[in-house]
Amino acid sequence: MIRICVVDGQGGGIGGTVVRRLREVFGERVEIIGLGTNAIATTAMLKAGANRGATGENAVVRTVAGAQIIIGSVAILMAHSMMGELTPAMAEAIASSEAQKLLIPMSQERLVIVGAVTQPLPHMVDRVVDIVRKEVEKLHV
Repeated sequence: MIRICVVDGQGGGIGGTVVRRLREVFGERVEIIGLGTNAIATTAMLKAGANRGATGENAVVRTVAGAQIIIGSVAILMAHSMMGELTPAMAEAIASSEAQKLLIPMSQERLVIVGAVTQPLPHMVDRVVDIVRKEVEKLHV
């Protein structure tokens, strides 16, 4: 079964939206793990349908190592992002993971991704789901 880690922080709104949509499309064919930088974010992803959830630096660092796909905003690759909730160790573990990373170009950080088109979150999540669908098909799940 494909393991998908959704990483989010602060209120967990982006992560919750992603988890909910993945669950609608894939049902129980994929394992979704909600990794929150805080308990509120983790709870939001669990309520949205994540199979399991964990909170904090050690949970993120240990769990992304075994993922096939990691999903989150572009901020999950930036140390000290999300108002300091995303630690350097988290950013390094995510960036170093061999998992396919699907990054949503939303950020509260002082970051501009030149060429990225601004779209409503639901449209970007639909695009993420399309990419996950192709990855799932590739791995014959």
